[in-house]
Amino acid sequence: MKNFLLSFLFFGHLFLGLNDLSVKGQLPSMALWKVIPGGSGPQGENKISPKGSITNISVPKLIVHQPSNPNGIAVLVISGGGYAHIESGSEGNPAGEWLQSQGITAFELIYRLPTEGWATKAVPFQDAQRALRIIRSNAGKYKIDPAKIGVLGFSAGGHLAGYISSTFDKASYPQQDAIDQISAKPNFTAMIYPVVSMLPPNNNTHSFTSLLGKSSDTQHQVAYSVEKQVTERNPITFLAQSEDDPISPIENSILMYQSLKDNKVPVELHLFQSGGHGWGLGKKDTNTSEWPNLFLNWLKINGFYRNDLPLEK
Repeated sequence: MKNFLLSFLFFGHLFLGLNDLSVKGQLPSMALWKVIPGGSGPQGENKISPKGSITNISVPKLIVHQPSNPNGIAVLVISGGGYAHIESGSEGNPAGEWLQSQGITAFELIYRLPTEGWATKAVPFQDAQRALRIIRSNAGKYKIDPAKIGVLGFSAGGHLAGYISSTFDKASYPQQDAIDQISAKPNFTAMIYPVVSMLPPNNNTHSFTSLLGKSSDTQHQVAYSVEKQVTERNPITFLAQSEDDPISPIENSILMYQSLKDNKVPVELHLFQSGGHGWGLGKKDTNTSEWPNLFLNWLKINGFYRNDLPLEK
């Protein structure tokens, strides 16, 4: 066992060293895979819109928002975009910067999109599961407590966060190396205005079209509905959504809340009167801007977060 751990640590640091980028003017990043599963997808560099929306993702990676005084917590941040693009500019990057300011090490996931020609629609789930393992394998490097690693997702990213939190023990890809023997279970999960269900009447989202299409059958709709995957082993969960959400009906959060309660998983749900959809850290002139502090308090109550450590300047 000792030899296995030593060889694993050596391998993990070697893998990270080959993929840890620190380009001037950019945040450091690291690739997820030695050999990317799921066949071949798009070619070339990412395409980034003026507002920071990312497509053409041929090489999935983690962008690291590392605080100078880490408090031991790590969060995998997953932007939304209907599984057709990644809303990094309005969700993932601001959330990563905010978490970093709180002493939390944030890893923003740039995941492959099922609409970009891959052989399987499961590519975002493969990337997210692998990402959690890589974060946990590098706990020492980033001064992370391996028991304080969570996932935070927005919209379709909330679906992805909820799905991997419910199916963490199901292999979504063939093992490649020692990293894949590490647990992919988050210790906590946060889902912000999430897509949850792929079943009627909540199957009119872009996420549904990207993952399943209009010709899908009930069996596949159930398989990709997060509320149907929840078990008593799910991590504790934080939910926040606006009642006037026009993209993902509020019933998504309610379904997730009830499923977690039915399985006796601790869960906290915040419903805001207004705010619509896609508000990231909060929409001006609405109460949605309260969710970050509610989330920190929730982490504190559940024994993850300490606010007595120095924050970023």
